[in-house]
Amino acid sequence: MMTILSIILEYTMEIAISKSVAVLGAGFVVLAAATGIGKIGSNAMDAIARQPQAASDVRSAMILSAALIEGVALIAVIVCMLSYFVQLG
Repeated sequence: MMTILSIILEYTMEIAISKSVAVLGAGFVVLAAATGIGKIGSNAMDAIARQPQAASDVRSAMILSAALIEGVALIAVIVCMLSYFVQLG
């Protein structure tokens, strides 16, 4: 009887750990993306302040970079949520 209970407990702990890591991974991805986009925006505003005539080029590059970061972050969050909801084994 103890072996069956220990096997069930071990399996349950594996699931709990994998779900915890998936949630932490999703949170880390969101924080990293927000930090990256914030730095892009800050540096773009500094560049526009230094050279106002290049504002449209800097703004276009900033929006493109932010969109690419958002795309990667979205894919990473989807992978984390898939690993949270899908149980293998």
